[in-house]
Amino acid sequence: MVLDARDVTVRFGGLVAVDAVSATFRAGELVGIIGPNGAGKTTFFNAISGVQAPTSGRMVVLGDDLTGKGPHRYAAHGLARTFQTPRVFADMPVAANIAFGLKFAGRRQRKYWLWGEESTVPWTLRDAGRILQLIGLSQQADLPAGAITPSQQRLLEIGMALATRPKLLLLDEVAAGLTEAEIDNMAHLIRRLRDELDLTVVWIEHAVRVLLRHVERVIVLHQGRKIADGTPHEVVHDPEVVEAYLGDEMTEEQPA
Repeated sequence: MVLDARDVTVRFGGLVAVDAVSATFRAGELVGIIGPNGAGKTTFFNAISGVQAPTSGRMVVLGDDLTGKGPHRYAAHGLARTFQTPRVFADMPVAANIAFGLKFAGRRQRKYWLWGEESTVPWTLRDAGRILQLIGLSQQADLPAGAITPSQQRLLEIGMALATRPKLLLLDEVAAGLTEAEIDNMAHLIRRLRDELDLTVVWIEHAVRVLLRHVERVIVLHQGRKIADGTPHEVVHDPEVVEAYLGDEMTEEQPA
C-alpha cells in the first residue's frame, strides 16, 4: 500500500470540507477523483499531501504514519503533486526549474551511477535533460519558464514533480484551460508516465469523459463525502453518482 487515508476530515470553522473520507492507493494504480465544484477534491488532495493538516483521521504513507506532518515529510516518502495553477519559477530557465526539483529531492549527480540509490532511479529521471525529453519540453529548455505557454507550464510542473523521483504522483486538474487536443495529449502522457515509471497516479479532473477513458478506478466526492469508489463502468452507472453529479448523459458514452 502506497497511501492509506483513513477517515480524513477537514473542517474550516463550521464548514466540513472533507467528511470522513477513506481511500487507499496501491502501487501502480491510476486513479481518478471527480466531483462537482465544492465537493472537497482539492482539500482532500491538500490533506493527503501534507499541505493541509486534517482535523481528524490518519495518513499512512508506505507504512509510516505522517498525520499532521509537513509536506516535506510527504515528499521525502515519495509523494509529489501539482496544483490547479502551475507553480513554476517564472524568471528561471525551464531546465533550471527541473534542476531545482532534483536538488529538492536531495539527489546529486554521481560520477559512478552504480553507487548508492541512483542505481534504482529510472534513466529518464536521472537528469534535467532526460526529464525535459520525457515531457516534451527539450526545445524550451533555455527559455524562462514565464515565457512558455500555460499548457507547457503544466507540463513543466509535472516535470518538476517527477524530478523528486516520486512513488505517488498527485495531479490537480492538469487539463484545466487546455484545448481538446492538449487534454488528450496530457491524458496519454499521464498514462505513459504511470506505465514507464511504475508510478501510482491520482488525478483530479473536471474533464470527466477524458479521465474516465484513461483511469482504472474512480473515486467520487460530493459535498465532502465519498459516494463511490469503483471502475469507471461501475461509477457511471451508480444511481447516487448520476443523481449527484454525472447526469444520465454520462451513460451514453461508455469509458474504454
